[in-house]
Amino acid sequence: MTIICLSYPKADSLQNPAYSPTPLFITMNIWAIILAAGKSSRLAGSGIQQKKQFLEYQGTPLFWQSVMTFARSSRISGIIIAFPPEELSRCRNLLESLNQKKYPGIPVSCTAGGDLRQDSVYNCLMALPDECDFVMVHDAARPFFGAALVHKLIDGFDSGYGGTIPVIPCNDTVKMVRDDEVLSTLVRDEIALVQTPQFFPRKVLQKSHEKSRLDEFPVTDDASMVEKSGFRVKTVPGLEGNIKITTERDLNMLENDSDPGNLRTGFGYDVHRYGGPRPMILGGIPIPGSPGIYAHSDGDVLIHALVDAILGCLGKGDIGDFFPDSEEKFEGLSSAVFLSEVLLMVQKENLELKHIDMTVIAQIPRISPYKDQIRSNLAGLTGLKPEQINVKATTEEKLGFTGSGQGIKAMVVVTAIKHK
Repeated sequence: MTIICLSYPKADSLQNPAYSPTPLFITMNIWAIILAAGKSSRLAGSGIQQKKQFLEYQGTPLFWQSVMTFARSSRISGIIIAFPPEELSRCRNLLESLNQKKYPGIPVSCTAGGDLRQDSVYNCLMALPDECDFVMVHDAARPFFGAALVHKLIDGFDSGYGGTIPVIPCNDTVKMVRDDEVLSTLVRDEIALVQTPQFFPRKVLQKSHEKSRLDEFPVTDDASMVEKSGFRVKTVPGLEGNIKITTERDLNMLENDSDPGNLRTGFGYDVHRYGGPRPMILGGIPIPGSPGIYAHSDGDVLIHALVDAILGCLGKGDIGDFFPDSEEKFEGLSSAVFLSEVLLMVQKENLELKHIDMTVIAQIPRISPYKDQIRSNLAGLTGLKPEQINVKATTEEKLGFTGSGQGIKAMVVVTAIKHK
């Protein structure tokens, strides 16, 4: 991710002889450039041979997500995509097929990319129609932006600048480092993380690229090139979710959470009888003044039900299959140990817990005063946020086993996603 300094030079870009400001009109002819010519070398290093721009997302290649997002904006007149030159023929056929399947409503064409990112942008600039006067440049590996960001960039443009880019705050301390030694610490309030799409007048971007090719200076984004050519660049707030797919771990974001094939639901239920020697513990929190519990382990009915629910998501039986009460080594053992073991299974199976809904059923004791503590403790044990865990308590109106004060029950439902 590119990092820029928000303290811009005070020089007026209007004095730059290469800059001819384009007045803003209500209607502008804006085209989008989508860069899909990368080699995906970092994914290839993880053993994934498919280039990320062609990975399937919601039934189509990843780059098509950006096409459809730009098409949802009435202010984009057309799109040009840069593809790997060795795959250009195949990509033309793919584009034709996608257009026939779901025409985006604006022209979409393609051209060959280059060795460097800036070469691909330049090739696209050369392929733009004469009537295009503004350009939106976007990386195909960022599929999660929206049309609202497109409009924000256009509306935020000022003719005194050479372009508009989206940025998000840098929350970490950033240091300049050379040869494993810190040279200086940058002022965090003046640091921002840069995203795409980026918006430029076509003449500004084209002249900046021509200067770059003449001077042979490499850049990591188009705003850097425009800055090096003497223009100021304006920023607008970006989107936290506008993530770039770069590493193998990022691929999890491409999974469709609403796909029933990825969703898992597990149900857990447990009961313990009162009158025993174990002090009551719920969700790892001691409940003072409560009836004692009969149990082989520590008798934490809530965590036992949670473990069963997680095992349900995994499709791996129940708590008795892994921690039977017939084995002495589990006697008096903290139920947090059982939970920890099952969470290791969750990691190995590429399961991601999304939500836990828990209900404690007991006539006595009163559970409500401890719900926040239980939720906070379970958040720490599972790695979920407190808002992903819900703890409820109820009675059975003095009916049945719990209603007569003979014991306590717990029911837990866990929702999870199975990643590939």
